[in-house]
Amino acid sequence: MNEQAIAKDVQARLFALQDLPYRDFQCKLMPTVDPAAVIGVRTPAMRQLAKEYEKSPDAAAFLSILPHEYYEENNLHGFLIERMKDYDACIAALNAFLPYVDNWATCDLMSPKVFQKHLPELLQSIKRWLSSTHTYTIRFGVEMLMRFYLDAHFDPAYLEMVAQLRSQEYYVNMMIAWYFATALAKQYDATLPYIEGRRLDVWAHNKAIQKAIESYRITEEQKAYLRTLKIK
Repeated sequence: MNEQAIAKDVQARLFALQDLPYRDFQCKLMPTVDPAAVIGVRTPAMRQLAKEYEKSPDAAAFLSILPHEYYEENNLHGFLIERMKDYDACIAALNAFLPYVDNWATCDLMSPKVFQKHLPELLQSIKRWLSSTHTYTIRFGVEMLMRFYLDAHFDPAYLEMVAQLRSQEYYVNMMIAWYFATALAKQYDATLPYIEGRRLDVWAHNKAIQKAIESYRITEEQKAYLRTLKIK
C-alpha cells in the first residue's frame, strides 16, 4: 500500500475501537490537542493494536508517515517504538518522532524496554534531548532520567542535569517537579540539597515539594521539613 492507503487503514482500525465517552474525558486532560484530532481509544486497546500491527508489512512505512492526523495515530507510533528490540533503531525512530509529539500523554506513554540493556549509551541521547528547544523532547529526556536512573544506576550528576534546565513551558516544568519529587522519594539525601539550596525555578521548586508531600514513600518527618522549604 502507498502511504495514504496505509494511513487510512490505520485510521479505520482506530475508529473501530472508538469509545466516545472516553474521547470526551481525554480531551479535558489534553488542552494542547485539538478535540477534532482525538478518536477516543483506551490504552489497553491501543497496546493490543500495536502488538498486532507491528507484525504488519506496513508497520515500518507507517512510522515514516509524519506528521499524523490523529492523536491516536501518534500513540500507536509511540507504542510501536516502545516495542522495538533493536536499540539503535529505537533511538533513530525516537529522534524522528519526538519533534512531532505535541502533548504530554503521547510523550509519557513511551518507555522502551530495550533501554534497560543500554543505559550507558542512552545517557548520550538524554543529554541531546535535554538540550532541545522542543517542549516534549525535553520532557521525554527528563522522564527517561526519572524512569531509569533513580535506582541502582543513580548518579548525583543527573540531578544537576535537570536542575540546570530553565523553561517557560508548563509541561517541561511539571516534569522537572515530578522528577525531583520522585528523586526525593528514592534518593532523599542526595536530592534534598537541591531543594534547600533553591536550585530550581520557584514554581518547579514548590510543585516538587507538593508532589513529594503527597507521596507515601516520603516519611512524615521528611514531609514536615519539606513544608518549611516552600518559597512564598
